[in-house]
Amino acid sequence: MGGRIKREFPGVSAYFDRHKKGLYRYRSKGFSAEIHGDYGSNEFRNNYEAALAGQRSIKIGSGKTLRGSISALIVSYYSSPQFVSLKNSTKQPYRREIERLRNDHGHRLVAQMRRAHVVKILQPLSDRPSARNNRLRMLRMLLNHALEIDWIESNPTTGIKKMRSIGGGFHTWSNSEIEIFLAFHERGTVAHTAITLMLHTACARADAVRLGWQNVKNGRLKYRRQKTEGYDSVLIDIPVHPALEEILVGLSKTKLTFLETSNGSARSPNGLGNLVRRWCDEAGLPQCTSHGLRKACATRLAEAGATEREIMAWTGHKSPQMVQIYAGKARRGMLADNGYQKLIENETGSIIDEPKLKGSAK
Repeated sequence: MGGRIKREFPGVSAYFDRHKKGLYRYRSKGFSAEIHGDYGSNEFRNNYEAALAGQRSIKIGSGKTLRGSISALIVSYYSSPQFVSLKNSTKQPYRREIERLRNDHGHRLVAQMRRAHVVKILQPLSDRPSARNNRLRMLRMLLNHALEIDWIESNPTTGIKKMRSIGGGFHTWSNSEIEIFLAFHERGTVAHTAITLMLHTACARADAVRLGWQNVKNGRLKYRRQKTEGYDSVLIDIPVHPALEEILVGLSKTKLTFLETSNGSARSPNGLGNLVRRWCDEAGLPQCTSHGLRKACATRLAEAGATEREIMAWTGHKSPQMVQIYAGKARRGMLADNGYQKLIENETGSIIDEPKLKGSAK
């Protein structure tokens, strides 16, 4: 043994104790933690996850983590199938909020928590609805885990509602913004190709960086969403939009991916996100983001009359709830127009194309 372990577990090194027993330790920025279990085993991986979260892999109740506390519950949750099965891209934001919660309230005893305590924990974030809602979501997940392992008999977050968020999430690109971007970043540039690809597939940037000719066959594009890959995989199978086809035919068939770097490497999702931010700023579109293109595709489908299920086939969502958020405004406008046509038909006996307002009231 001895020396550095292969990079599957960054920060882990092996050593012998005084009894010549092989052990493992995680070190990072002054933090150190023992990693128990056989290398690569489930126990080892679970303890490694706990160490990454800043937790020493010790037994609950040993004096450093209070038995039955929120901090102890978090250690248990990090080892649960619900957390372990998540993609790293999902674990990271979860862990950030959970660690904030631990820093502020890790000492609290889970069994003593009541609805009033949850409300008090959420109260400081009342002026930031999105942050409050995110903390409520993390609390609910943790306390559902406490319910599963018999630490509590009921979840005190039940019945506590989310706050309405004024922002409405990521900005949805308008048709004029798309035209401005594509006019500024001309055809043939990576910027033009990337935005066209995401706009006409509704794919997230984590999927956009992996797409290539291997995903295209007989005029259709097929891929499995990275976010759900491995445990509940969602297959996307959509026709290639004519506007996207025009761009793709100009790309080399030897490319590893459509958006590969100049040296032939695949881009990272964060790298693409940073580039889209820069490209949008250059085009004078500071409000536009890569995620807004996903919403724009869903909105366009809704405006064309696509049903929620049809839109879900493009976005990969498993529930209509998120689709309704993405395309809700477009859906309401279309339904209002349909209702208006029916109203006029009922009143006049004829169908009109659109309302016409001439001048102002006199």
